[in-house]
Amino acid sequence: MYRFNLDDNYRHKGLRKKLVELLKSKGITNESVLEAIGQVPRHFFFETAFTEHAYEDKAFQIGEGQTISQPFTVAYQTQLLEIARREKVLEVGTGSGYQAAVLAYLGARVFTIERHKKLYERARALLEAMHVHHVRHFYGDGFEGLPAYAPFDKILITAAVPEFPARLMEQLKIGGYLVMPFGTGDVQKMQRLTKIDDNKFEKEEFDDFKFVPMLKGKVY
Repeated sequence: MYRFNLDDNYRHKGLRKKLVELLKSKGITNESVLEAIGQVPRHFFFETAFTEHAYEDKAFQIGEGQTISQPFTVAYQTQLLEIARREKVLEVGTGSGYQAAVLAYLGARVFTIERHKKLYERARALLEAMHVHHVRHFYGDGFEGLPAYAPFDKILITAAVPEFPARLMEQLKIGGYLVMPFGTGDVQKMQRLTKIDDNKFEKEEFDDFKFVPMLKGKVY
């Protein structure tokens, strides 16, 4: 049974406001994304002992060898997705659940999949406690996606992808976006694939980032 401290006080809100201003200064321009970052309490996704780090623009360990991405990375990937309300979005790599909460705030219908059972269970319990709606949680192999729920308007991968994810690309709607950090080295290139038809994708490349690697299978 999980117990969460969901206190969101004026200090927290002030720290989020400063974080939004920092993200603006670093090039995030989508007002809806900035509003989501300003409204979703990132400290809820941290263990109580580490909440003072929640509004730093840094990644942070969440256990199981995984991290909660730095706010700039979350905002950057979300901005590339160009979310519209009611769009069906597949997130590969739930992690803490923070990115899913941001997508839900933007009005997306989120399907999020996590390979680490402990992270899957904690994120699901937290988002339920926060009354975050329109998020469905799945425990499974992200490389396989969720074919039973496809096609998706948008797909977001939150770990470094070593090769083009064919199964996920199949599950994307024509005209949809797949955003992912691509590469096997210490640094990955953020990419956005647009599905032109069943056999053709247009690729765009953006800035460099550092992500933990995307791995196959499930972890109990």
